[in-house]
Amino acid sequence: MISTFDLVKLHSLLKDFYTLTRIRICVFDENFNELASYPESLPLFCRTLRATPNGYNECRECDARSCSYAAKTKNTYTYRCCAGMTESISPLIIGNLVVGYLLLGHVFSYQTREEGWEKIKGYTEKLEVDYIALKKACWERPLTSEDYIKSATKILSAVGIYLCMERMVSLHQEKLPVSLDTFLQEHFTEDLTSAEIASHFKIGRTRLYELCKQNYGRGPAKQIQHMRLEKAKVLLTENSDLSISEIAYQCGYPDYNYFITVFHREIGISPGKYREQISHSHSATTT
Repeated sequence: MISTFDLVKLHSLLKDFYTLTRIRICVFDENFNELASYPESLPLFCRTLRATPNGYNECRECDARSCSYAAKTKNTYTYRCCAGMTESISPLIIGNLVVGYLLLGHVFSYQTREEGWEKIKGYTEKLEVDYIALKKACWERPLTSEDYIKSATKILSAVGIYLCMERMVSLHQEKLPVSLDTFLQEHFTEDLTSAEIASHFKIGRTRLYELCKQNYGRGPAKQIQHMRLEKAKVLLTENSDLSISEIAYQCGYPDYNYFITVFHREIGISPGKYREQISHSHSATTT
């Protein structure tokens, strides 16, 4: 693990979330291992599903796939799980590192119990579950509207931000991924090569690429480019007095034309058009 969680404070926070929403919430580390949850016991539906090897394995794989997607997008992700229940995952991010995940579930979000049960039978037909017990478990779950889930998911995202801000999770600074992320945050606007980064940490370029793919979902060059463009978007949004060429230079692109080419290729529009759209959007919301 590259991080440590304050489990006492975390348990209290999870309890507060459940008290407010009546939806179970749990925390995974960056390797998709569950660390804490409230309530601690799984609902009957999940216990029934995991009672068979196929159900247990598919449930674990579903959690891992969903966490991976949330890590890649760096956004909260709402989806149907492998058994047809609705869940949401919010990545916990410090710097540019995903250090864990918050997950809410397992929500029965259908118009009627009969409709939901038919859908769930389709999801679970290959998992060799006890359908009598599973149907009983479905009838025990409260019906939850999509609007309620959307509101709970927004609170989930806020809880994740609060958790990191209040230092309920801390990074192990001696861990290589943390040191690498700190180094990139401090130097991403400089003229860095993968060879120079690898040399700085006394590792091979293959190892560097593996670390970046694991923690960012992209190689070192692409991660540096991503960080530069994110900085550019902030400057374009918040600093209307800065010219495009000045922004390019501050983001590590001394070649103004190259910056425009990269920005347009990755973002889909030119920096000037991006600034114009943001300006119009802000004007619309203030009128």
